[in-house]
Amino acid sequence: MVSAEGIIMKPPKRESWENSSRSKRLPPNWRALRAQVLRRDKNTCQINGPACSIHATEVDHIQAGDNHSPDNLRAVCSVCHARKSALEGSKASGIARARLSALRKRRPERHPGRRDKSSQ
Repeated sequence: MVSAEGIIMKPPKRESWENSSRSKRLPPNWRALRAQVLRRDKNTCQINGPACSIHATEVDHIQAGDNHSPDNLRAVCSVCHARKSALEGSKASGIARARLSALRKRRPERHPGRRDKSSQ
């Protein structure tokens, strides 16, 4: 990007979920709820997976969906959150691919030499 003065500028940072409807489904008090969960979990990752950075900066839903109650939220580090999100995304993608594949399959054609029972 180049400004009107001819200065080269970085493009504006895009949110990773910019094309998702997820942010629109968050409750109006999400920022306060997020801060409450991070405080409750002492900014410590609750997943603690491989390569975990321990320091939680994000809040994750335990059960998928729109249940935003504190019991369904936990503090997680960015590494564990990215890993969990990628796994969930690949699972959803696999299910969608399977559905599309099933829709594309044609019914097997009847053998031309086979007679219908109704015509006998």
